[in-house]
Amino acid sequence: MNPVEIIKLKRNNFPLSKLQIEYFIEGYLSGEVTEYQMSAFLMAVYFNDMNEEETFHLTEIMLHSGETIDLSFLDLPKVDKHSTGGVGDKTSLILAPLVASCGIAVPMISGRGLGHTGGTLDKLESIPGFNVNYSIKDFKRIISETGVVLIGQTSELAPADKRIYALRDVTATVECIPLITSSIMSKKLAEGADGIVFDVKIGNGANLPDKDKSIELAKKLISTSKKFGKKAIAVLSDMEQPLGNKIGNWLEVEECIEIMNGAIIPDLYKLNNVLSGAMIYLGGKANSISEGEKIAGEKLMDKSAYKKFLEIVRVQNGDEAYIKDWANYKRPKFKKDIVADEDGFISEMTAVDFGYSAIELGCGRKKVDDSIDYLSGIILHKKKGNEVRKGDLICELFAENEQKLFSGEKRLKGAVKISKNKTDSVNLIIDILD
Repeated sequence: MNPVEIIKLKRNNFPLSKLQIEYFIEGYLSGEVTEYQMSAFLMAVYFNDMNEEETFHLTEIMLHSGETIDLSFLDLPKVDKHSTGGVGDKTSLILAPLVASCGIAVPMISGRGLGHTGGTLDKLESIPGFNVNYSIKDFKRIISETGVVLIGQTSELAPADKRIYALRDVTATVECIPLITSSIMSKKLAEGADGIVFDVKIGNGANLPDKDKSIELAKKLISTSKKFGKKAIAVLSDMEQPLGNKIGNWLEVEECIEIMNGAIIPDLYKLNNVLSGAMIYLGGKANSISEGEKIAGEKLMDKSAYKKFLEIVRVQNGDEAYIKDWANYKRPKFKKDIVADEDGFISEMTAVDFGYSAIELGCGRKKVDDSIDYLSGIILHKKKGNEVRKGDLICELFAENEQKLFSGEKRLKGAVKISKNKTDSVNLIIDILD
């Protein structure tokens, strides 16, 4: 087979066989297929899509590019959650310890920032010492000890996805249903979960903003899960404005700790509890999602989730004292206040603009090898529907140097719109599919 021929076939919108996809993916891992050829292939798929059979084969090949984990030795239900990506989307850090505190094992393999959206691994690594790089042997040991483990892809688990994921981030090929499906499912199938809850974002801040395509993705994730014998639920949630009040790696960890210590941040609290409730339901610890949601609220209020989070930090070599000191706010040197320039009501807070602004501030990467400033980010003081007076503080920007602060502020121009009339409230949970 010839890599150029396969690229040309997909460029010309022909379906690929399992053997052709297998050759291309395995060739990329071995070095026979180059980085620029994979980039061209991803762009061809982006424009011409893949049919259901091709998507299934791509998922299966990426899954078996490495080892898979057998967790049958755990006498516990095993359920995970995956988000398709959003701005300020930090629920994994709350629901993983919360659901584990209910007696459900949570084997979570997460990713880094993708496009304008943040990544769970980058957030966890804002905790000094926190290790997300473990072998399969250690993965099993940690989940046996704590009932939950939070790691990234390794050379052993879905290595094809690990490399392709990073390349998609910098080649503008993120928003593609077969690539998203194969990426998510190869990780989730490799980790040994029995059930998966998908948080599929809809809106301008999502990796797949179009509503119809997001619903198509949700259905594809559920159908692919079932083909591999897994239980699945998809929650469709709004991503027209950032989730919660904080954007940035440490800032988002900080907000999660606030929630786990009794704070009620309405949209983050609600979405976390619905997703947790769905996981608790799939794990057989509740008779419905709504009953599971009630249990989730109780686990936050009695600090079971926070205690389990501290245990995770301790076991994965993070600095527990740094977490316990969360209320002593850690901020970079430079700050800029964004204020209202007129009276009225916030009618828009365009999530995608906040996401790209956060990258300019230092929260994400423009190139694969870019470093991250863990303390940079944005704190929102107003959300959509809130009333403002001229001069009121809307948000604060934080960065490690003035140039990044200037770039972040510039990228945020036009993201916040104020109208004279109050807008309708946001419908956070759009639908639930199973």
